[in-house]
Amino acid sequence: MGFARTCSVALVGVEGVVVEVQADLEPGVAAFTLVGLPDKSLVESRDRVRAAVVNSGATWPQKKLTVGLSPASVPKGGSGFDLAVACAVLGAAERIDPREIADLMMIGELGLDGRVRPVRGVLPAVLAAAEAGYRQVVVPEQTAAEASLVPGVSVLGVRSLRQLIAVLTDEPVPEEDEPLEAGRPDPMLAGLTMPGAGMGAGVAALPGTGTGRPDLAEVAGQRAARTALEVAAAGGHHLFLVGPPGAGKTMLAERLPGLLPPLTRQEALEVTAVHSVAGVLPPGEPLVQTPPYCAPHHSATMAALVGGGNGLPRPGAVSLAHRGLLFLDEAPEFSGRALDALRQPLESGHVVVARSAGMMRMPARFLLMLAANPCPCGRHGLMGDGCECSPSTVRRYQSRLSGPLLDRVDLRVHVEAVSRAELTGAGGAAESTASVAARVREARERAAARLADTPWRLNSEVPGHELRTRWQACPGALREAERDMERGLLTARGLDRVLRVAWTVADLAGHDRPLAPDIAQALQLRTGVARAVPVGAGEY
Repeated sequence: MGFARTCSVALVGVEGVVVEVQADLEPGVAAFTLVGLPDKSLVESRDRVRAAVVNSGATWPQKKLTVGLSPASVPKGGSGFDLAVACAVLGAAERIDPREIADLMMIGELGLDGRVRPVRGVLPAVLAAAEAGYRQVVVPEQTAAEASLVPGVSVLGVRSLRQLIAVLTDEPVPEEDEPLEAGRPDPMLAGLTMPGAGMGAGVAALPGTGTGRPDLAEVAGQRAARTALEVAAAGGHHLFLVGPPGAGKTMLAERLPGLLPPLTRQEALEVTAVHSVAGVLPPGEPLVQTPPYCAPHHSATMAALVGGGNGLPRPGAVSLAHRGLLFLDEAPEFSGRALDALRQPLESGHVVVARSAGMMRMPARFLLMLAANPCPCGRHGLMGDGCECSPSTVRRYQSRLSGPLLDRVDLRVHVEAVSRAELTGAGGAAESTASVAARVREARERAAARLADTPWRLNSEVPGHELRTRWQACPGALREAERDMERGLLTARGLDRVLRVAWTVADLAGHDRPLAPDIAQALQLRTGVARAVPVGAGEY
């Protein structure tokens, strides 16, 4: 009788669970039994592993073989267990010393010829292994760079099972021939992309020139909307743009990620882990260092937005936009249930999806930007071009965005049609993304210094109670906002959000705390109504 064990990782959403892979050989009729709640793709590993072992020059044991995946109560799926199962079987058959693989973490799919193919979710799997105390992992060669992002872990990238056997038995490591011609794509990388997703899955590639990022200087006019973009980027505030078709709403959304600062190391690991699991990690870029931009089509379902799917749920658009921008163009055309499902992640920064196969918690701290036309035809309120929509039609169209959802949006700006003078450049050159991003970075530094000893990083994350008690505005600065609340124009949540925006406006202006003009601008950005500020109100 032979026994051996090694380890792998089962992914539940973007979190990993360490799984012990045990192989037991007993005398009896040759059979291969796999236990431990495997899914269909994992059950099929019996045939893949057997063929891979034989084609790698090893002998398949002709005994009763039982492979157990422990803990047995955790659902397990995918082909990433193939490498661990093969090594556990070879250890039980004494082709490999069982002691050499007992503390190894192995992740990878096996081809029938013994080649090791890459799988999705290597980064979160290695992170889970490191948290469990494992310091050596074996992964496919194509994902070694991704696994190496985890500090304190020794990574071995292998191209075939034959190479791994040689390393574990101290034999000469065979050279694997390059099967591809120069310039041809590697078919092995197909395992890193979700079938049917391509580069889409809601993660849009931003149009632009060589830098890959469009410039804000290309937007003609729209001074109010540009100010709103700057405030949104500086404080992490959600934004809603309403305006006629062709006014530049989509152009503004595509340029907002360029105003956001680069991701920190921790943020980059969080984003990369989500994209790796979802199968949308750009090839050749093991670490995502820029804020993601996710723009799903308005036909997206609730599962596509917040996560879901058959079996264990998969990350949705809110998780793909984690630490970046989620842009919903033509927002009223989205399903009302799908839009209202955004309310919980907007408040908590994560989403919990429960299905019959299990429950999954995924990160979802994103900047939301909504864009909409004023009516179905888009001409409501335009001069010289009458709207054909009836008043009831306009009301129904605008009511598709629920009040509770809009109450969570800090900035609401009406985007006017671009004039001929602005389009021809008569109004002067607009500011570039670089100059606006510099002000955003300075404002975020002021906010970070103020929030240094707190669990919050941005003004949009600070609870209203703290803003009303710990960081108060100048005396008398809140009079206009308080009057709006008494008249029912602002809810309690709305007043808190006005305070958050006012702090961001103050950070951009270099003020130590919000003055009356800062509160007035925050109110205008939320309600779209210009505010008059009494002379001397809220001054130091």
